[in-house]
Amino acid sequence: MQKPERKDVYDVVVIGSGVGGLTAAALLSKSGLSVCVLEKEPHPGGYLAGFRRKDFLFDTAIHWLNQYGPDGMVTRLFDVLGNDHPAAIPQQRIRRYLGKGYDYLLTNNPDLMRDQLIADFPHEKEGLMRFFSTAKRIGNSLKNFNSIFRSGETMHFFERWLNKIGLFRFIIPFIPYVMYSGEKGLKKGLHKFFRDQKLVDVFTGEHELIGCFVPIGWAYFGDFQNPPKGGSQVIPQWLEHVIRYYSNSIFYQSRVTEILVKDKCCKGVRYEYKGRKYEVKSKYVIAANDIETLYEKMLPKEAIPVKLKQRLKTAELYSSSVTISIALDCATEALGFNEEMIHLADEGLPYTDYAGGDPEKSEIIILAPTVRDKTMAAEGKGTLTIFMPATMDFEKGWRTTRDREGNYVRGEEYKKLKHAIAEAIIKRVDERVSPGLRSHILFYEVATPVTHYRYTGNKNGTMMGARPGRANMQNNIAHYQTPVKNLILGGHWAELGGGVPIAAKAGANAALLVLKKENKDAFTALAAYMDGKQTLESTLSAPCFKHYDNSWVQPMSPAEKYSQKAI
Repeated sequence: MQKPERKDVYDVVVIGSGVGGLTAAALLSKSGLSVCVLEKEPHPGGYLAGFRRKDFLFDTAIHWLNQYGPDGMVTRLFDVLGNDHPAAIPQQRIRRYLGKGYDYLLTNNPDLMRDQLIADFPHEKEGLMRFFSTAKRIGNSLKNFNSIFRSGETMHFFERWLNKIGLFRFIIPFIPYVMYSGEKGLKKGLHKFFRDQKLVDVFTGEHELIGCFVPIGWAYFGDFQNPPKGGSQVIPQWLEHVIRYYSNSIFYQSRVTEILVKDKCCKGVRYEYKGRKYEVKSKYVIAANDIETLYEKMLPKEAIPVKLKQRLKTAELYSSSVTISIALDCATEALGFNEEMIHLADEGLPYTDYAGGDPEKSEIIILAPTVRDKTMAAEGKGTLTIFMPATMDFEKGWRTTRDREGNYVRGEEYKKLKHAIAEAIIKRVDERVSPGLRSHILFYEVATPVTHYRYTGNKNGTMMGARPGRANMQNNIAHYQTPVKNLILGGHWAELGGGVPIAAKAGANAALLVLKKENKDAFTALAAYMDGKQTLESTLSAPCFKHYDNSWVQPMSPAEKYSQKAI
């Protein structure tokens, strides 16, 4: 399949090749529109890009997938594009709650954890029963997230009212608990169910009461999935293949510098590629990139109201992280790890310490990717990934400086700091979780908030954009339609929340907004399918969608190539 030449005119330009941008581009391609995706990095994926070091593959930032099971909205959406898409792997062992005085395992049968807690805290049985029952109700609501998949901005008046009713039904189980956040709120919320401090300590690393319920709720309905074979990076690789199948364009190392605007209407973009400047005209631009960069740097100053830009500057965002990707000289299982995420959070510390960035105190999450996917390392070897919440302002921007253009300059002090943080985290895991770990490390790579910012452009290196919550909802932080006509948001910033489901949802809705004007038959068919009113077979039989031959072949991993050569 040959890569198409750069053209001067497209129906749609998509900025960013994360899951949101690629999903939008793939759906529009299937609907017969000409599309150009521009990505500043040399490969697709955003936070799902992954990377290779020697014969090891590493996921960059994915903890788990939800809504990627057989009936999940991500799977249903990808089914429209082709039945050769990567399949997620159901997770059985989900989360290990580990502190100095507790150690509990959440599996795909949450009642086992519930019963273990009741055995250890028999005097709190009634509260624990209510706690897990509440989590199950919330999980049932999350399972039905498909019912509010389509954005109100794609609907007519009557549909919007029905959508609001569906949204209200969705949030009913959450309403009694949304106010319980922060140190005092979390404690007060947990005390509605139990008061034994040792039991409260099990959830000590959470930031809000809802966060205690959600993992358990997902587990009740089997909505925890591991990334597909080959790691999360195969998802953007597949989407890229689909887009190119329709002879549409994806150009890497192509940084958009300006949105072309005339009479308050988007007319295309200017971008740079290897020092050369290009201009491309388009009817629409879908921006699946950082919203502050879009509004502050790519558009004329007067294009976006000052009040909107101010609200975005004060929006509540997810934190960034320190991510340590570790290559081991042995199988990860040999060091006592399994497929579950280990949440290590020592009880009794001040609440702010759990996300404060101190490697001795902060909650850390430990994953063992090669337990569930042996292709990510050579035979007899393994990988480990460790996450710690972190912020960009730690140590004055991680001891970086800024150049004239505002870019972070990473000198020796930066390198020393990130190495020291990584060593402290590894030492803690060695002492608390897996004695002897340090002696089995071949090498490791460290990503900081500065790293995440460099590769994604997201403000402060945030992992998933704007948090769900009252303040962000009241300030209308999430939106698709921008003040510039035909400029549409199509990434994490179009929705509150984060992860693959939200990104895929954002990309699909951005595509719908374009199709509503450019291909009404495709819009009607896709909207009906997303609303659950039309089967996959009926949708794919519509003549408005172009044929796809399901021709994607997943590339072999370095470990698989090595094994094949050995044979």
